[in-house]
Amino acid sequence: MSYSKEVSNKLNELLEKNYDAEKGYKLAAEKVKRQDLKSFFSQRAQERYDFGHELKSEIRNFGENPDKGSSLKGDVHRSWMNLKASLSNDKDESVLEEAIRGEKSAVEEYEDVMKEKELPASTQNILMKQKNAIVASLNEVKTLEKQA
Repeated sequence: MSYSKEVSNKLNELLEKNYDAEKGYKLAAEKVKRQDLKSFFSQRAQERYDFGHELKSEIRNFGENPDKGSSLKGDVHRSWMNLKASLSNDKDESVLEEAIRGEKSAVEEYEDVMKEKELPASTQNILMKQKNAIVASLNEVKTLEKQA
């Protein structure tokens, strides 16, 4: 497999995760009651949409095609989130807990890809910027959970 194909495969995996996160955040915005949480989750959904476009552009720079759609794992996670929220007395708190879990996972996934020694500087910069935004989001959602 060519280097470009390897890098684009890794970026496509992150792209898929961002599709999943975008859908998850849209669902979270629908599930919570508090307006500040609705706004937070809607902003995160838009952020992940934007991340997806950046990743698509970078994948195309390698002469490869971006994947479309979300993963089965992401679909299952959203179903679980739906079930958990519907059974919970405190939907806001359970949705926040799932958001924390998802953001921690995303940070790990970004760090995994960033360990690739020969990533081009442009790719490294995009991934670092996105990972830092996810870390900031994780910190914010942890704060929101403490307030809930």
